[in-house]
Parts: sequence; structure tokens; C-alpha cells
Amino acid sequence: MTFDFFLFMLVNGLTQGMLLFIIASGLTLVFGVLRVINFAHGSLYMIGAFLAFSLSTLLPSGSLFSFLLLLLLVPPAVALIGAILEITLFRRIYRAHHLIQLLLTYALVLILEDAARLIWGGDIRNVARPEILAGSVKFLGLFLPTYNVFILIMGPLVTVGLWLVLYRTRTGNIIRAAVSHPEMVGALGVNVSRVMTGTFMLGCGLAGLGGVLMVGLANITLGIGMEKIIECFAVVVIGGLGSVGGALLGSLILGVGVAFMQLPLSRLAIVFPYIAMALILIIRPWGLFGRPER
Repeated sequence: MTFDFFLFMLVNGLTQGMLLFIIASGLTLVFGVLRVINFAHGSLYMIGAFLAFSLSTLLPSGSLFSFLLLLLLVPPAVALIGAILEITLFRRIYRAHHLIQLLLTYALVLILEDAARLIWGGDIRNVARPEILAGSVKFLGLFLPTYNVFILIMGPLVTVGLWLVLYRTRTGNIIRAAVSHPEMVGALGVNVSRVMTGTFMLGCGLAGLGGVLMVGLANITLGIGMEKIIECFAVVVIGGLGSVGGALLGSLILGVGVAFMQLPLSRLAIVFPYIAMALILIIRPWGLFGRPER
């Protein structure tokens, strides 16, 4: 393996890992705060990608302004869909058994996928990258795709943003307090239902953001939601429940691991997330950055 090939595979793995983190961070936030197994998170990511496609058809193709509009408009739209789902459905199952949560969210997967099929059809869709991100950047003698470098920058920005919101703001303190002591938070005059809704919307918005960023890397199909949600659950298991830092590390482990296994061990690369998740469950069931719960 030459150095250039190693660097190329590393950048590719880090890119996939960062994109996975942006999506999985929303899932781990909802999972950690609301204690809901949201299997429909991948479907919201898929809808974000399709919304980006629909909006791109109304804007100049390949324009940086158009791409920025996608980043600004699609995540709030997906967050709004998440708010409707949270108010009408998820509030009813917060204290329900995990099996009930799984059945409801899986039913949502089927409903949202059929809705997407009715709206956008079953054809493969794609969105052109903005011209400024369609070239390459020279790094250590190797030309790297500019769009991959852009995603490598977006990942740390999302990480820092989430950390600041959760640990350096009053809203973050309320969110973390609502995890362990919702009754006490409510007794202090905080509307716990609004906190839950806002947290759920933030997680869904991150799924939408991941959908927008994905359209510059791959085609949009109906099956992308189911594929991604499995990887996201593996990230949550590896990183730890509700840990943003754990989600980042777990995403990078999966992204880089799959990238380096694709050529020599292509079949093993497909099952690598499951192998990593199984090892963590055996060695440290609460995840690398999680805490054991009673």
C-alpha cells in the first residue's frame, strides 16, 4: 500500500465517518434525552435528501448560492416534520415499552418510504455539486475532492456546535436535567414537553442536514434511509447513549474501518459495523463514552 493510496482511503473513510456522525448525532441526542428508539430517523434523512433534490430543481444548478439555500432551508423543514411526528405520535410512547417504540417507529419507516415513493417515484435522483466544491485540492502531493474536504470541515463544526449548545447554554442545561429529573425540571416552571419537542426537532434537523450533504456524494434512492439507520444504531451502541463525543468516535471507527476493508476484504467490510457493535456490547455494553445505567 503506497502512501498516496493510504491517504486517499483515509480521507474517504473520514468523509464517510463525518457524514455518518452528522446523521447519528441527531439519533444519539434523541435516544439519550427522550429515551426513544427512533427507527424512523433514517427515513427523515432520506426525506431531507429528496427535499434537497426538489428544491435544487427550482434553483440554478451548480451554484454556491443554491447549495447554501439547501443547507439553510432543508434541515428546518425536516425538523418541522419531526415536530409534527413528536407532537402527534412520539409523546404517547415516551414511557412505553421499547417494543412498542420499535413497532411504531418501524411503521413510520414504511409509511414515510411509501409517501416518498408517491411524491418522488422510485427513480434514482441526483443533485449537482456547486462548482466551487466540484474540483480538487492538492494535499501532500495528492489531489483530494474539494467536496470531501468540505464535509471534513462540517463534521467538527457540528461537533463543536452541539457541545456548545448542550454544555455552555441554559437550554443545554435544561435538556440534560430533563434526562434524569423531568419531574423536578417541571416543578421549577420549565415546560418539559417543549424541551422534548425542541430536542426531537434538533435531532431531525441534523438528519436533514446529513441528507443535504449526502446528495453531493451519492445518488438518492428510496433505500438510503434503511441502510443509514443501521449504521447510526451501531454508532450509538459503540459511542454510548447520548454522548456526542462517542458518536463522533464511533462514526470515525466505522467510516475508516469500512473504507480500508473494502478492497482486501469486501465481504467483511459489509459486516464490520455489526462486528464492532457486537464487540462493544460484549466488552463495554454501555459504550465507549457512555455510563452504565441501573
